[in-house]
Amino acid sequence: MNYRQLTENERYQIQVLMKAGHDQQAIAALLERHPATISRELRRNTGLRGYRPAQAQRLSSRRRQAATKACKLTAEVGDWIRQLVRQELSPAQVVAYLRRRCGVCLHHETVYRFIYADQANGGDLYQHLRVASKPYRKRYGHYDRRGRIPNRTSIHERPAVVDRRTRLGDWEGDTVMGKNRQSTLLTVVERKSLYTRIIKLAGKQAEQLAEAAVAGLHKLKRFFRTLTLDNGLEFAAHEKLADALAVDVYFADPYASWQRGINENTNGLIRQYFPKGTDFNEVSQAEIDHVMDRLNSRPRQTRGYRTPNEILLGQSTELLTA
Repeated sequence: MNYRQLTENERYQIQVLMKAGHDQQAIAALLERHPATISRELRRNTGLRGYRPAQAQRLSSRRRQAATKACKLTAEVGDWIRQLVRQELSPAQVVAYLRRRCGVCLHHETVYRFIYADQANGGDLYQHLRVASKPYRKRYGHYDRRGRIPNRTSIHERPAVVDRRTRLGDWEGDTVMGKNRQSTLLTVVERKSLYTRIIKLAGKQAEQLAEAAVAGLHKLKRFFRTLTLDNGLEFAAHEKLADALAVDVYFADPYASWQRGINENTNGLIRQYFPKGTDFNEVSQAEIDHVMDRLNSRPRQTRGYRTPNEILLGQSTELLTA
């Protein structure tokens, strides 16, 4: 079959056939299309609410229009850049997103020049650039780390496959301290996809952490194989987590944050939104959910500019408004 663009009518047929239970191969045969065409259509145009023909047609039209503009920085492309930068995407991530979703060919230096020109004209886009800083390091000492965690399994007993990040389901967990160490967030990150969950804790005790973690993670239970935790006593009730999530729990060595490098780096990203000194008691769950959504919708360079939502949940993310 010669390749030709899907029509709007075909997109509505795809939705109807999907609802009827047909798989991609069957849909391709019924529409007399190559299976790769259907696969590409669903991959590029499925949003958080599933495949919607009108949205798919709009995205396709936007890409075709942008493709004719080649590398020209039009007013429309400039508006897209503003939207993406304000969502804390780096220039490289902006370029990758526009190429994948809109067919726009730009160089990251073009995005930088656009941002600095905006600054010269009194704009604030530059404030959304992630500036270089010291690596995030968790400060120890709040919890009594001289105690022992019961039935602790060392990271050295963890299956070697976890290190390779070739499968989904292997997570890392840690805490982020608030102002005067009087408030805490629990953060867990899936190693392959970088999908992140942030859970506000009501207290500092191990039992409270375990209860909050189970409540906040149970909907993702099917995605859990292993969980590697920081060595602090706040995780002493880990067996409750293991039972509730059917997950194998391992502990990093004391003061070996590099063994959970993905989680440590993610905590640094979270600090961009909640700087040191933030009192998490004054932060709403809606604000925390907003940060989670930002992180999970952000194209990641180390993952081929795919988002955590795409990799773990199979959900594409639309960052541009019409």
